[in-house]
Amino acid sequence: MKRRIILLGSTGSIGQNCLDVIRANRGRFDVVGLAAGGKNVKRLSAQIKEFRPKIVSVADIGAYKNLKKEAPAGIRIIAGMGAAAETVESLKADVVVSAIVGAAGLLPTLCAIKKSIRVGIANKEPFVMAGRLMMSAQKKYGSDVIPIDSEHSALWQCLNGEPVRRVKKLVLTASGGPFLNKTKDQLKRVTLAQALRHPSWKMGKKITIDSSTLMNKGLEVIEARWLFNIPAEKIEVMIHPQSIVHSMVEFVDTSVIAQLGLPDMRVPIAYALSYPDRWQAKGRASLDLVSIGKLEFLRPDMGKFPCLGLAYEAIAKGGTMPAALNSANEVAVDAFLENRIRYLDIPKIIRKTMEQVSKDPASALKSIMNTDRQAREIARSFCA
Repeated sequence: MKRRIILLGSTGSIGQNCLDVIRANRGRFDVVGLAAGGKNVKRLSAQIKEFRPKIVSVADIGAYKNLKKEAPAGIRIIAGMGAAAETVESLKADVVVSAIVGAAGLLPTLCAIKKSIRVGIANKEPFVMAGRLMMSAQKKYGSDVIPIDSEHSALWQCLNGEPVRRVKKLVLTASGGPFLNKTKDQLKRVTLAQALRHPSWKMGKKITIDSSTLMNKGLEVIEARWLFNIPAEKIEVMIHPQSIVHSMVEFVDTSVIAQLGLPDMRVPIAYALSYPDRWQAKGRASLDLVSIGKLEFLRPDMGKFPCLGLAYEAIAKGGTMPAALNSANEVAVDAFLENRIRYLDIPKIIRKTMEQVSKDPASALKSIMNTDRQAREIARSFCA
């Protein structure tokens, strides 16, 4: 029987890679739903014609009007900020792939968990903003939450069901981004074009900027804390420029298990979709350690990349502070992408927002969404 898939964020980098995996396994999947922001109508229209989903949702009303004109008969097109969650709520599915960038992925992901659907989670923000709430719902409704991020997929595979009491620490690896060897003074003159040149991965603009500031790794620390029920103080970040070791687990007996592979997002996507099986890869190269030659590991420079420290600070403060961190970062990165602020303004805006936002110890959805709105307003005032 084919696995019915809802893909949230179909036009982004993860979404496109996910559809590549599905193309390579045509007989195994049925794409029943697609969701996208609507910025790339041409790409979404092509996906609709190729995969013929039952429902397609877009956040942008203008994109909705264009899609309605072009969509084949029988395909329902819906629009609005709640359209992605409506897509999940309306369809029967076996797997929901959550790849919507930012806070917009929170509600549809939570909806999938509450429907006891397997979630392939590629969007960090739902667990950063509402980790306790997400895992509480996962436990209550019995949804399988399988990480798609290469680092979290690596940790999940290394842990392989091991109980938390056997884990000494988790080690998240990071490429170091394009500015690993730049000085703090050189970072003052960083351009947008430079920040968008990632040395290892081809990703969307927002996550590429997050990678360059190490905020991406900070968000991953917070996500890992909830996904694996491990305190943040037992989660370490290590710079690994070759991006071959995707993450490691050290157990209490000092044994370390690592997951290795070439940097290719189709690998963790395929595993999340095929689990508990592993399907043969088609047309992908195998890892050749001899040709790679060496693997390097460095400690991150928290002084040069303060965003990583801000993430640890947010999870230590708890409550809705991680949501404030995430919201401020989204606003600051958007402003940088629009050339309204400088590169080094990003961590400054996040810190100022965290200092001014009202800390709420509650983990209820209403509290999280209120903090999200407040933090965005504060961060925008610093970007003006």
